[in-house]
Parts: sequence; structure tokens; C-alpha cells
Amino acid sequence: MAVTVPDDFEQMWSDLAPIGRSVTSGGYFRQPYAAAETELRAWFVEACLDRGLSVEADGLGNVVAWWGPSDAPGVLTGSHLDSVLDGGAYDGPLGVVSALAAIDVLRSRGFVPSTHRVGVSVFAEEEGSRFGLACLGSRLVTGALDWSAARELRDRDGVRLPDALAARDLDGSVLSLAGVECFVELHVEQGRALVDLGAAVGVASEIWPHGRYRFDFTGTADHAGTTRMEDRADPMLTYAMTALAASKQARLAGQRATFGRISVEPNATNAVPSRVSAWLDARCSTDDALADLVAAISRQASDRAARDGTAVVVTAESVTASVAFSTPLAARIAGDHAGGDWPVLATQAGHDAGILSAAGIPSAMLFVRNPTGVSHSPAETASIPDCLAGVDALADTLERLAGA
Repeated sequence: MAVTVPDDFEQMWSDLAPIGRSVTSGGYFRQPYAAAETELRAWFVEACLDRGLSVEADGLGNVVAWWGPSDAPGVLTGSHLDSVLDGGAYDGPLGVVSALAAIDVLRSRGFVPSTHRVGVSVFAEEEGSRFGLACLGSRLVTGALDWSAARELRDRDGVRLPDALAARDLDGSVLSLAGVECFVELHVEQGRALVDLGAAVGVASEIWPHGRYRFDFTGTADHAGTTRMEDRADPMLTYAMTALAASKQARLAGQRATFGRISVEPNATNAVPSRVSAWLDARCSTDDALADLVAAISRQASDRAARDGTAVVVTAESVTASVAFSTPLAARIAGDHAGGDWPVLATQAGHDAGILSAAGIPSAMLFVRNPTGVSHSPAETASIPDCLAGVDALADTLERLAGA
């Protein structure tokens, strides 16, 4: 596949590289409505205005910039700019920068949208790294989540979502996606499938169902030295067994289960804890498999709690059903291009494209190869030639979709 090199892809990428980057780990801290993410959003608006695009923004931090007739149906692309804590550079921003570069490529080809307009989007709080609910912006825009529920969300410091918005002069209003006929999100691959297949670009077939569950283990605080082991009601032991059980159950079933965050009270070195809260991230190949896995882990946690003299309560904080992307759209994107078929693969990561697809907007995803296969980590990466191949793939896709 011949690659068209946009003049300023590498310059845009270089401009973004320092924003929100840790000088110690090299990872990124671009949490929603904090300084780094706000700076990135301002950069995006400026880049869109420099290209003569019409910018729409709402009171959540969602932004869409349009190119083409205002009354035409829309072909939308884009991604997000926020990151997980100490995350990688490519998860999200690659899709945004590539979308702007794809418009530059289309203009260099002489393409002018007429039957459709082309939009570039940035959705807010995709990672759920601050308010705990992934794809918050796209959920609210599509109506998958009501504001009455969203306004009750709090971050780890107890800051309510409306207050975080107000601090950035945002009021919680949502923009409209009326007239959007389809959505194509380019994303760095968050695994090794394209590495194993020897392909720079791939197309998504589906997103595995996934959920976030809070396990609250409670026991009795006590002295770490004077309390006999047999007299303790230690919730840390119940949690530890549950974490091991989650790993075993997921391995046996060929699924995914991760306890990646815990909170301990009183969190003292010389005290038996009274409470341990732990968050389970579970992802499975089917909705039934997800329900079965979480049920098995919860059952083992309860059984262990009974032996430890502790208690456990499991709360589902968010559950997203499986998403099968539009098969005709994926097939068209994968097969109708110069150079042969791009591989079609499932993804275990959640994305805004999944939320839009579930809301009835035909959606597709393009993946760009990640040599390390590592994501949500400073080790996440992609080569410039592969990124440029992704830009060209996105430009080809937008041209076909917006020119028909």
C-alpha cells in the first residue's frame, strides 16, 4: 500500500508529546478536566479552526469539528485525548491526530466533501480514569447515560462531576449527533494480533463485553502485634484469596479478570485493616461468560469471607454488553482498498465506537500495529511508518464513505 505522508502529522505528534508527561516514568497523566487534558482540548480546537473546520463543543468537553456542507449527513471519525493514570501516548490521541492528518491528505488529493460532511470528534472521559465510568462523554451524548445519574459521580478526592465541569466553565450540556450516518475510530492496537499477523493496519469485528465491579470487604480493625492470628477478622486475607481466585477462574475459562485498584482502611502498617475496597475489571468473549465469571469470583469471595469472619458486598459500577460492529461496514473497509484485505480482529478493550454502535450508529474501527503489544503503560508505542499507514487507511476510508 502506497503511503501518503501528511506534511504535519509528525509535527502535531511532537507538539502533543510533552503535554501531561511524567518526567520520572515517561507515562501520561491526562485526566479529564485537569490541566493537561484541558490544554490538549484547546490545542484540538485551534488545529480545527486553522483548517477552516466548523467547531461544535458542549458542556461536557466533547468537541466535534465539521468539514463540508452543514446540511449534509455526517461521516464521523476521531477518538479521545484523556489517558489512564501513567498511560501511554497513543491510546486516544493517535486517533485524533490521525483524523486531522487524514483531512490534510484528502485535501491534498483534491477531495471535497459534497454528499456528506466529515467530522472529527473528541469525546470526554473515555478512560474513566477520574470518575470511574468509561466512555462518559459518548454515553451522555448518545443517551446511554442520563445526566441525573452522571451528576452523582465523584472522583477519588470526592469532587463531584458538576463541580469539576464548573471549574472549567462547562455546564453539562450535550451536543447532538443527529445526522451522523457512521463513525470510524482509528486506535492503536492494545495487543499483539497485528504483530503476529505482520500487518500494519487492521479492522475491528467486535468488542468483548466488560464490566467494573467494586468488592467491599469488611472486618475488624485491630493491633498487628497483640492480636492473635486466630482472633482476627482480616478483610485483607479475603481480598487476597479473591484476587487469586479471579486469576484462576479467568485462566480456566480463557477470559480476563484483573484487580487493579484497592483502597485500605485505616491503611496503617501496624494495624489489621477494617475495610478493603477492590475494583475488578472483567472482560469475556460473550455476555453469558462475563456473568458466569463474575458470579464464580463473587461466590468464592463470599465463601472465603464466611471462613475469615469478614463480609463482602459486590457492586456492579458499570457493565457494557458485547458490541458487534457493522459487518457490512467492516467488510467494506477491510476489503475495498488497494493492496488487499486488512485483517479483521476482535478487541477486548472498550471504546467510544462501541457506545455509538450500541446507540444505533453504524461504527467501525481501524487499528494501528503496536510493536510491544503493551497498552495503558508508558511502553505503549507505534512506529511512524505504521502511523502514516494508518492515516492513509483512514483517509481512504473517509473518502469512500463520504464520497458515496
